[in-house]
Amino acid sequence: MTGIVNLCRRDFLKTGALIGGGLVLGFHIPFQTNPGQAEADSTSPSALNAFIRIGRDDTVTILVNKSEMGQGVYTSLSMLVAEELECDWARVRVEAAPVDKAYNHTAFGIQMTGGSTSIQSEWERMRRVGAAAREMLAAAAADQWKIDRAQCRTEKGAVIHPNGQRLTYGQLAERAAARPVPAKVRLKDPSAFKLVGKPTRRLDTPAKTNGTALFGMDVKVPDMLTVVIARPPVFGGTVKGFKSEKAKALPGVKEVVQIESGVAVAAADFWSAKSGREALEISWDEGPLAGFSTQGMREQYNRLAQNTGVVARKEGTPEKAFAGAARRIQADYEVPYLAHAAMEPLNCFVDLGPHHMEIRTGTQFQTIDRIAAARVAGLQPEEVTIQTTFLGGGFGRRANPDSDFVVEAVRVAMAIKKPVKVVWTREDDMKGGYYRPMWVDRITAGLDPKGKLIAWQHTIVGQSILKGTPFEQALVKDGIDGTSVEGAEDIPYGIPNILVSLHSPLIKVPVQWWRSVGHSHTAFVVESFIDEIAHSIGKDPYTFRRQLLAGKPRHRGVLELAAKKAGWGKPPAPGRARGLALHKSFGSFVAQVAEVSVNPAGKVHLHKIVCAIDCGRVVNPDTIEAQMEGGIVFGLSAALHGAITFKNGRVEQENFDDYPILTMDEMPKIEVYIVPSKEAPSGVGEPGVPPIAPAVTNAIYGATGKRIRRLPIRREELKK
Repeated sequence: MTGIVNLCRRDFLKTGALIGGGLVLGFHIPFQTNPGQAEADSTSPSALNAFIRIGRDDTVTILVNKSEMGQGVYTSLSMLVAEELECDWARVRVEAAPVDKAYNHTAFGIQMTGGSTSIQSEWERMRRVGAAAREMLAAAAADQWKIDRAQCRTEKGAVIHPNGQRLTYGQLAERAAARPVPAKVRLKDPSAFKLVGKPTRRLDTPAKTNGTALFGMDVKVPDMLTVVIARPPVFGGTVKGFKSEKAKALPGVKEVVQIESGVAVAAADFWSAKSGREALEISWDEGPLAGFSTQGMREQYNRLAQNTGVVARKEGTPEKAFAGAARRIQADYEVPYLAHAAMEPLNCFVDLGPHHMEIRTGTQFQTIDRIAAARVAGLQPEEVTIQTTFLGGGFGRRANPDSDFVVEAVRVAMAIKKPVKVVWTREDDMKGGYYRPMWVDRITAGLDPKGKLIAWQHTIVGQSILKGTPFEQALVKDGIDGTSVEGAEDIPYGIPNILVSLHSPLIKVPVQWWRSVGHSHTAFVVESFIDEIAHSIGKDPYTFRRQLLAGKPRHRGVLELAAKKAGWGKPPAPGRARGLALHKSFGSFVAQVAEVSVNPAGKVHLHKIVCAIDCGRVVNPDTIEAQMEGGIVFGLSAALHGAITFKNGRVEQENFDDYPILTMDEMPKIEVYIVPSKEAPSGVGEPGVPPIAPAVTNAIYGATGKRIRRLPIRREELKK
């Protein structure tokens, strides 16, 4: 437990945390994986940090270093602290941590939320924070009672004397804060957990139900101007010229300025700014993508898929195995560009002064955003503060390596020299944002005379989301963007000869991680094709998978649990069929069984989804269930409706009317089952997404005999 230091109240205030009344227990925990980074932090005043604040009224406020975007992380991480601290959950409060190195991700070395890693990264650190505080409070009580610490116990926000006398944490906080931080602490054995592992009420629910929750869109300060921006209709386009007289003549419009990304209209309110934008007269140079189309790109991708790309995995002798195979099966798959389409559109508030800049926004990338904002404004990163608000959905869009929406807001503030809130309409982001890449895959399987799967070749074509970003050097190895092949190069099935390769064409359409990243497409391709092979040799898809998963107990565990709970092997109701899929992502194993029917008009009815997950130790089962449900809905929306397409360089979709999400009447019943486990906790934010599309399309095959190899599912393909 080295590296934990106590902070006086004054030092803690320097971190920029919002301090109300009460006393402060601060902890600096340089959990850096990079030794050089940790050394730098130990000498930097800005690295001082605090996770716990205890008030005289016995409230325990926990500062959480992850962004709350609906996934429940404010609650789950607070539970880890509260468990070891032995505090009263009813007295626990939560706040967003300020941006600071001390809050960096324990593995990635930056402050961020993503990759379904929040619990994985904080499982030990947050428990240690709570345990250290518990020991300091107990020692303070022992001092006051003049007894040995070992005679004291802690319980529900108080230290208990052997005679039953109690001192609450609020009564002890000041004395405890003056004590040295223990060099070592003993963490609870999981068998002694009272809170972790049990369904627990969410800390963010009251604010979200009584209207006090602060989202980025809610930010408003005196003299603030609201800004919307006219951006080029084609990616790579630029402003040739514009006239702003009509816009400036509108009530409420204050300023019109050209910035790097377009023409910004600043006004007293959103609708005035939007009206001003519509009144602009702009001529555009549309640039080299003016003729770009999805159809042309599809043809290019299909040509590339005919040849092996850069090899991501080669095992055995696939060429020899295919040459000797008794039978080959081949199929091509395609998935489209997808938008993140978060319910709260992008927005960013910036107040820029000569030596300080304040940013308020819903972001997943505090460190990256601060560095980018400081660079653009000519400030030092330490001169930039970021208040992370609630996020009305993220799905990866607010973890942008270019910090696009933050940098743009800074440029507007520099041009207008007033506090500004830049607001993207949903149309702005859908037509001019970042997307999950479009992918084309070709898979070939080789079978021996007995139908045994002996060879597998998978060729993947799609844009790299890492190329050109600050992460390229670290995460693109030998021409392989790992996010492009995840879920494909590590397929779990026992196949002796495997070749997985990748083409990463350079296309100037902005792409970015989208919930579950590469797994969102590889699971569809792999699990659909495994299903095809099973049917082609007359085997039950469940039995076929199970046989190929020898030595994979956690894969088999979720597969068997989902199949059992779904009644696999028993006939479904007349007219219905079941399909299943299995996928591991972000350390977690998920199997899903979909039960569907298809009417003569080709409409798919989703009746029931059964989901089984093995994510190691469970912190809050309510969160896991909610994340699986959310991931399933998210994946179903994409499978049934999602597609961003281009024509003449322009995105053809604009909003939820032509890029729909799942509606209430389309929603199936969902059952979630969690496999008990003592393994280390793993991700739950994204693993619910990948298996759902193939589970549904495999069920559609069972219902209709028609194989879906291109998403989204098209009704016309299923008409009788």
